[in-house]
Amino acid sequence: MAIWNLGSINIDHVYRMQSLPRPGETLAALDFSMGLGGKGANQSIATARAGAVTHHLGALGTTDDWVVERLAAAGVGTDHIARLADQVTGHAIILVDADAENAIVIHPGANRAIDEDALAGTLATIDHGDTLLIQNETNGQVAAAQAAQSRGARVVYSAAPFDLDAVRAILPHVSILAVNAGEAEQLFAGIHGDLPVQGLLITKGAEGAEYRDLHTDQTCRQLSFKVEPVDTTGAGDTFAGFFAAALDEGQDVAKALRLASAAAALQVTRPGAGDAIPSRAEVEAFLADQPI
Repeated sequence: MAIWNLGSINIDHVYRMQSLPRPGETLAALDFSMGLGGKGANQSIATARAGAVTHHLGALGTTDDWVVERLAAAGVGTDHIARLADQVTGHAIILVDADAENAIVIHPGANRAIDEDALAGTLATIDHGDTLLIQNETNGQVAAAQAAQSRGARVVYSAAPFDLDAVRAILPHVSILAVNAGEAEQLFAGIHGDLPVQGLLITKGAEGAEYRDLHTDQTCRQLSFKVEPVDTTGAGDTFAGFFAAALDEGQDVAKALRLASAAAALQVTRPGAGDAIPSRAEVEAFLADQPI
């Protein structure tokens, strides 16, 4: 079993603020830091730290070797990350307020310039039972999902940033659709009737998460773990990565939800996105202190 992730790689520029600026308002930041992010990179780090064999599929500019080194240090396979001379590495401007809420602006850069022919060639080696993760921050999602589905792999699609046209295009090739509560509202407003997927994963922040098996009409719910948040950036990616890794190793949905919820709870107690994702050992230690 292995996890393949067609995902964005961003350099995060994080500004800590007392409050988020209103339209037309200029505020001074209290602190600045730079780190590794992007929904794709975050999910790859999460799956690797959860213990899954992880291959990242993506692209960078040519001047940010530390990004590849950071991914490799987290246990992510980086052989399929292209270096593009005519593109900059994707980056994000992240504002985080005193209540740990955030506002984010993203420049996609190389994330939207992935060679789809090369991508299809790489995914020709994905095995039955492997998992492909996809988000909405790269090009090539539909082609990748089709290739993985044709090989019998599980396709887990995080519909974020939410784009209804992108969701409609990829849904026929998706096994599990992952959304947060706000994205779920947009999904149900834009798509009526039955969704053509096996499972719907909905994360609800402090309210927990649920997994709806759309084939059996059964729903599994997990309450969130109570922690003091420092930074919520990347929490959903941490959840998705640990959830996918748990399924990849054969865990049932209930156990996967519990593991993913604990990982996300730990992640939000630390500043940063990808750099804040806990290890499997840390998550297991956290769970050992929680009631069943």
